[in-house]
Amino acid sequence: PRGGRVHIRLWAAEQLADFSGATALSGTWLLRYARALGNKVGPDVDLHTLPPVTGLLKLGRGCAVEAEVDLSGYWLDGDRLEIGALKVGAGAIVGTRSTLLPGVRIGRSAEIAAGSSVVGNVPPGRRWGGAPAARLGKVDRDRLGERPPRKATWAAMYGLSGFALGLFPFVAALPALPILGSFVHPGDGLGAALGGALLALVPAVAAVAVGYALLILLAVRALSVGLRVGTHPLHSRIGWQAWTVTQLMDMAREHLFPLYASLLTPVWLRALGMKVGRGVEASTVLALPSLTTVGDGAFLADDTLIASYELGGGWLRIGEAEIGERAFLGNSGMTAPGRSVPDGGLVGVLSATPKKAKKGRSYLGMPPMRLPRSADTADQSLTYDPPARLRWARGLVEVCRIVPVLCSAALALLTVAALAWLASYSFVLAAALSGLVLVTCGVLAAAVSIAAKWILVGRFRVVEHPLWSGFVWRNELADTFVEVLAVPWLVGRVPGTPLMNLWLRGLGARIGRGVWCESYWLPEADLVTLGDAVSVNRGCVLQTHLFHDRIMRMDTVILREGATLGPRGIVLPGSTVGARSTLGPASLVMRGESVPEDTSWLGNPIEAWRR
Repeated sequence: PRGGRVHIRLWAAEQLADFSGATALSGTWLLRYARALGNKVGPDVDLHTLPPVTGLLKLGRGCAVEAEVDLSGYWLDGDRLEIGALKVGAGAIVGTRSTLLPGVRIGRSAEIAAGSSVVGNVPPGRRWGGAPAARLGKVDRDRLGERPPRKATWAAMYGLSGFALGLFPFVAALPALPILGSFVHPGDGLGAALGGALLALVPAVAAVAVGYALLILLAVRALSVGLRVGTHPLHSRIGWQAWTVTQLMDMAREHLFPLYASLLTPVWLRALGMKVGRGVEASTVLALPSLTTVGDGAFLADDTLIASYELGGGWLRIGEAEIGERAFLGNSGMTAPGRSVPDGGLVGVLSATPKKAKKGRSYLGMPPMRLPRSADTADQSLTYDPPARLRWARGLVEVCRIVPVLCSAALALLTVAALAWLASYSFVLAAALSGLVLVTCGVLAAAVSIAAKWILVGRFRVVEHPLWSGFVWRNELADTFVEVLAVPWLVGRVPGTPLMNLWLRGLGARIGRGVWCESYWLPEADLVTLGDAVSVNRGCVLQTHLFHDRIMRMDTVILREGATLGPRGIVLPGSTVGARSTLGPASLVMRGESVPEDTSWLGNPIEAWRR
């Protein structure tokens, strides 16, 4: 049952893995970690995603699992915890951002397309895709050819690179040491040392941020040299370069978060080697920069994936991808190598770009289907062509994103000072109370993020705002407080707990009794209602706004009592999920939809689920 002994043990194992840093492992370390958890991993396996803590995964010889695949093998369905074993057969391929439900068995040499949600068994030698996944045809066995040799040298390079990437934050912090040394002197007491460190905070944080950005920039530019379109052995120079650049880009999204969804984002992406046109708006995009082109006026929403590498049979395929002029790629949207979003085109939330997208057309879903839509006309000075005064105003607001970064750094100093003060009495006392100190600091960070939200934007309402308006910029600033301060200090560590619910209520969300919510992605919390005993699984987004045509349109999202939103599910604005209804993993509820009570649904977009 939900909240039972098995569920709590599983939850604790997930949090321990995250807290220990194991979830940051990459390269050959992932294979060792998977085996250490009890999973069965055959020879020549290419694993580029986190293995399950359940230990119930079996990977056959030579199979490939691409990045960001959900292999957890469990989810909450109402008040029940469903757990099942997963099997990926020899030579099979699981595409990026796919989700495998408990009990899934993928046959030998089968292929799962990127972004799929797989239920049940996939026959050997078949290609399946979509959400829910369905047969697309037979696998072309001659497409990849004979498996290339797996060289020990390159296997070692992957392992060493994973270790080296983990050192980046420490290397970036080195320039801050002499700055701190000029303010904190030997022999200073604890109070004087803390005061000096706080005075050094601004230049030290700036030095770390600039140092980290330069490390990422230099590494990405250097490793992008010689990247060629085509299919290459995974264990080769080009294969290693493509993988390492992807890791670096992902690290940048996390550690340089305030830089994204800002006026500086296009500048940053150009510096990394991406071809970016004028007037582009880009959020937390993940791409191979040297192979990506973004046209004038394009919009890249949160967590977009462009020109990612593809695996299979020991090979790695990379190719160019293009986002056309004034095109739109929605939240968690994907544009695979060799594909493009045409001029004026739109690929919606949680959707893939089709092979032959046409100019000015819109697409949604997995697999993508044509979406009838008419573009809204709005004041161009507030959407695509703002005057200089608005650019300056936005820039001034975005400079304030340094404030939550400074708050986080100050909180770290206060934590160290508190532990040092306790240690001055007894190291045992400091160790015993360290947990309480960390929780206290976490609660303080969460409280600051709540205060920032109410000060900056107040209560969210069902309204519209153009991109070039103060409300949108202040909302992004409030979100930076969440991502930089609240999430790393507390919220990201307490999914599904009463502390999470308390924090969400503080932001304005209406949370009933007995709610299990593992996601903090409630962008405009005031517009979200979660009834009693609702279950919101990992990776879900209660998407209360859309940004089509550069106009932010907000509306409510309501989950009635006992409703369930499966892992990686997204509910769009204006939607209501009826009481005791279930939305399966990787499902998308369209804007304005109303899901009847006591029903089950699955898919992108959703359809009736016969279980």
